[in-house]
Amino acid sequence: MNVSLFQAAAAMNASSRWQELIAENLSASSIPGFKKQDISFSAVEAGLMAARGANGAQPLPFTLPRMDGYTNFSNGEMKFTGVKTDTAIDGAGFFEVQLPSGTTGYTRDGEFHVDAQGQLVTKSGMPVMGSNGTIQLDPNDPNPISIAPNGDISQGAARKGRLKVVEFNSPQLLTPLGGGMFGAMDSKLQGGDSSRASIRQGFLEAANTSAVTEMANMITAMRHFEANHRLVQLQDERMGKAISELAGN
Repeated sequence: MNVSLFQAAAAMNASSRWQELIAENLSASSIPGFKKQDISFSAVEAGLMAARGANGAQPLPFTLPRMDGYTNFSNGEMKFTGVKTDTAIDGAGFFEVQLPSGTTGYTRDGEFHVDAQGQLVTKSGMPVMGSNGTIQLDPNDPNPISIAPNGDISQGAARKGRLKVVEFNSPQLLTPLGGGMFGAMDSKLQGGDSSRASIRQGFLEAANTSAVTEMANMITAMRHFEANHRLVQLQDERMGKAISELAGN
């Protein structure tokens, strides 16, 4: 078996997946609160090579490269917008929102607004959840909306609810749903009200990815792919030459 050929092909597959993650990071770099996908490479034992040399020699294991993607939950930069319904979480936790399917989603994107019915919703129209359900405001009330660091929302002197910020024991187990949204689908996840989060009104958390860094990563990933593609070609040419020579004898 040509182990080098398998190793190069596996490395090409890993580089291809890396480029996909980079493209996702670039496309979502303008989404507030977006968390980028990072990678880690590892070697996986894939089989045994035939023993060589003296009789009784033990076969040697060989490995193949593998790439694993994971979400980087480091905080992004806080950017001031001055919009009263824009909010950012300073610390750990996620805003809880109601997805169109009726299930619950979690996001760091605090670009909220009040819809025509007076409900606080995300920019895509999904209801933002409070401690006691959805948050209802009065769209005809001229009094300003204020959001306290603990998440309490008031319209003038009237308290309207408190933003629900949930913190998880292992956020790496959250399932990315796209657009900076996550789902808590793993049974090992445990979530509860965050005690370490502080809400900042009039701010948005920027994505924790850099377009410059991602473009540099893209160049590196492409070079890795090209190098391993060339190795596959060389191994193919070597096998073809060997077969040709053996056939001629």
